[in-house]
Amino acid sequence: MELRKLGQFDVAPIGIGGWAIGGEVWDMDGSPAGMNKPVDDQESIKAIHFGLDFGLNFIDTANMYGGGHSERVIGKALEGRRDQAVLATKFGVLFDEPKRRVTGTSATPESIVLQCEQSLRRLNTDYIDLYQFHLNDFPAEQAHVVRDTLETLVMAGKIRAFGWSTDFADRAAIFANHRHCVSMQYQYNLFEQNPAMVDFVEKHQLAGINRGPLAMGLITGKYTDASQFDENDIRKVNPAWLKYFKNGQPDPVMMEKLNAIKEILASNGRSQIQGALAWNLAMSPQHIAIPGFRTLEQLSHNAETLQKAAMTEQELAHISELLG
Repeated sequence: MELRKLGQFDVAPIGIGGWAIGGEVWDMDGSPAGMNKPVDDQESIKAIHFGLDFGLNFIDTANMYGGGHSERVIGKALEGRRDQAVLATKFGVLFDEPKRRVTGTSATPESIVLQCEQSLRRLNTDYIDLYQFHLNDFPAEQAHVVRDTLETLVMAGKIRAFGWSTDFADRAAIFANHRHCVSMQYQYNLFEQNPAMVDFVEKHQLAGINRGPLAMGLITGKYTDASQFDENDIRKVNPAWLKYFKNGQPDPVMMEKLNAIKEILASNGRSQIQGALAWNLAMSPQHIAIPGFRTLEQLSHNAETLQKAAMTEQELAHISELLG
């Protein structure tokens, strides 16, 4: 397997995304803040073990996924195997863990240190390899305080490196060029590309961690124009940042584009999902995709992308043409 650079770490190009295995979590107004699908913790652990055995050594989660539950499950999965994983989590969102409800946000130095300690306990580890700021649109003029606090956590041995989960290059610039900043995480898939962030991570030689590579499941091919989601599913309420679904149904324009390219995605022995992930990795040598999963079958299917044919230049050009 060809590995990619994440600062001082060498990681598989496809990681293990920990959002979906967190299970239920609710926003301050009581609306869903996650996919809120049923989860089986033993299945999640079994899948993570498979991923580690396969060579998927990068695991990405956040403190608020499932109101802390994702971190706890990953901590259990890594018992006796911590040295096999490059472990990333995020901070910035506050929550009530027993109620699994978001209570606010905070990025003060004192809060960042406390959130880090809480994540360390849930993950059952002494250190976090990559600690990422989770507030996408945090004011750039205030971010230097966050960055400096992260540097102190590196010096204290609590974290090894840091990054920002942001879609904005002007914010990313506050963190870049600092010794222990190694990555930026941003939304990136066939329907939501971000050339400014791709240019940024390539210019600064940072890893570009791609969240949402399957567009919240839209690209999997599981859904039709008539698909409906459960009331507790975030895809039903459609917050402003979630562009792939409208009124609780797949966006018809994106569905039309997906139908136009699905044969290319599923060519050369790939499935449609594997084609979408292969496309993602082909868009930059800095990219690391982190698709989510809830079952061993899903994770193993994602992993097998790395055994399939890479996207050719002709395929990439044809997809670009069809997407317009």
